[in-house]
Amino acid sequence: MANIAGIPVYKEIGATPAPVAAQNRALVVVVGAGPVGLAMALDLGRRGHRVTVLNRLDFVAHCSKAICFSKRSLDILDRLGVRDAVVGKGVTWNLGKVFWGAEPDPVYQFDMLPVKGQKNPGFINIQQYYIEDHLLEGCRAHPNIDIRWGHRLTSVTPLSDGVEAEVQTDAGAYTLHADWLIACDGARSTVREQMGLDFEGRVFEDNFLIADIRMTHEMPSERWFWFDPPFNPGRSALMHKQPDNVWRLDFQLGWNVDREAAVRPENVDPFIRAMLGEDVRYEREWYSVYTFQCRRMARFVHGRVVFAGDAAHLVSPFGARGCNGGLADIDNLGWKLDLVLTGRADAALIETYNDEAIVTADENILNSTRSTDFLTPKSPASQALRDAVLELAREHAFARPFVNSGRLSTPVSYPGSSLSTPDQDAWSGGVPPGSPMLDAPCQGGWLLEALGDDFVLLTLGWDGDPPAGLRVLPLDDVAAARLAMPRGSACLVRPDQYVAARWHRPTTSAVQSALSRAKGATPCLH
Repeated sequence: MANIAGIPVYKEIGATPAPVAAQNRALVVVVGAGPVGLAMALDLGRRGHRVTVLNRLDFVAHCSKAICFSKRSLDILDRLGVRDAVVGKGVTWNLGKVFWGAEPDPVYQFDMLPVKGQKNPGFINIQQYYIEDHLLEGCRAHPNIDIRWGHRLTSVTPLSDGVEAEVQTDAGAYTLHADWLIACDGARSTVREQMGLDFEGRVFEDNFLIADIRMTHEMPSERWFWFDPPFNPGRSALMHKQPDNVWRLDFQLGWNVDREAAVRPENVDPFIRAMLGEDVRYEREWYSVYTFQCRRMARFVHGRVVFAGDAAHLVSPFGARGCNGGLADIDNLGWKLDLVLTGRADAALIETYNDEAIVTADENILNSTRSTDFLTPKSPASQALRDAVLELAREHAFARPFVNSGRLSTPVSYPGSSLSTPDQDAWSGGVPPGSPMLDAPCQGGWLLEALGDDFVLLTLGWDGDPPAGLRVLPLDDVAAARLAMPRGSACLVRPDQYVAARWHRPTTSAVQSALSRAKGATPCLH
């Protein structure tokens, strides 16, 4: 495997030539060509906007990053047109098992897709570089997306009506002017640093070893997690499968460790042998050490500069909330920025991205913090409580939700969103305003794929007149039942497939009012 500047290379691309003067103006600049940046570019590019992507590397890196992608992320990738390639390559799993001590049987197991009859599985495992590659293919189909490899942003100057960025290439520097800049440049964000902004939150005193290995040993495609296993006593471990016979092994190390020594093959091998057995043959893919962090910026929107993904927030890897949270960011931001760029909404709509993305980040941080505290008890009392929960979970279902081995990423609702119209009718079940739409079989296909990426009014036997330009999607009884929609009802869905409003007996004026509100026509409530 080739290495450039110490970074393993999955795919060499080569540096993009420095632009001519006419190319120094952009509508939207995305900084960072990781999965979040590429998804952001593809979302806007598919909507017809000119997007310039800056990436400091001139290759796709091959190393241990995100591998677990949730159903919600797959729904987003489906809307962006790359889902089939991703799912076709990935390892699908819905089942997770939790072990404790030396017992060979799990304390309990859980299903990540409790509601069946949906297009996408609960989770897939796939290496991040494959996600990036499929998103790149999607971007290449749109000539309005300009990806500049080996172009390193060096400074950012916010302006009242845009952003000025200084960019360095091997051939020299240039100035790039943009209406909007979206920072998707990761945990060590240059944009955040240049603007003098920082994270708030906690760094936990513990380290974890990631060992990605390649082996042909047959094991189920499930998520296995151990508390206090004999091969890592007093600590935890995790194992799950990736494509190409690659397995992710994760070992808790403790706080005071030599991080450089911890990834030496001779020090990693005893962990792997103890977990898998002396006779298992494997090859090293990638080793690294990480520290739990649960932090975020105070605000994600700073004028015409918007932060997304790890540039805006960091969570510990247990729970798969990092990249999945980043994809949720772009799903929330894309349609709002589209409305602003096309003059259908005021720029103030972007403030609702700040509000809703912070709700998502805070829920992810809360769950990740709780995971960390459960995984690494800080006192004898917390250790005793954890062990009691695990003991009860063997026989009693009520205790299992308290077991936290990294509560896995699920879509976040915005119950207080200013874009939602509260229910005026008494509903029993279904999807309330501010929550993501639930998939269902629908007229020979799937509901979520039928929604597209604009506002849609779902109806069941409603004979009213919708507002001009609003697409109506009549439901069959199967999909309507899953949404608890009675005959004559309607449900307004946002472009990011979140419910904006629903009615038992809708009127044209009520739908129009909710549509206007969902586009930011009412003030944000703080």
